[in-house]
Amino acid sequence: MDETKERGLQLAAASIESDDLAGFRRVVSGLTLPGQRSVHFCKERDERRRLILTALRRLDVAVTIYDATAFRCHKKARDACLRSLVAGAGKAERLVLELDESRLKADRELLNLELRQTGLAAQLRYDHLRAHDDCLLAIPDAVAWSWAKGGQWRAMVSPLVRNVQRV
Repeated sequence: MDETKERGLQLAAASIESDDLAGFRRVVSGLTLPGQRSVHFCKERDERRRLILTALRRLDVAVTIYDATAFRCHKKARDACLRSLVAGAGKAERLVLELDESRLKADRELLNLELRQTGLAAQLRYDHLRAHDDCLLAIPDAVAWSWAKGGQWRAMVSPLVRNVQRV
């Protein structure tokens, strides 16, 4: 999962079947240019963004957007998104969050509490990683950015977005 704060907080969570992980990693890592450690969507040119989104649309990925734009406080918005994400985790086995050092302690406290309260502590593990540590973080990064931008960018990722939850 990754988030955007452009017009209020929105979090994108990409769901990928474990059988597809290796193939998806090959596709996404193939989008990284020489000299890049990872794809970071907001730093790409529009031509590259279109190419990346075209490649991502070929993957069988389902993205949920957690829309917390009604919140004024970023911390409360993010916490509400994470609670909703855990509550809807279903049979998920792993949650990967892009590492934000300033949120790490608070995220861990919230996630540990939510996992215990929902009975998912034994089933769902989570990791905070940098984008270059798991190339698949480029998927929610691209979708979150595009969704928040709206217009043609939202239209390009709409086939990937299966659900929008207002929190």
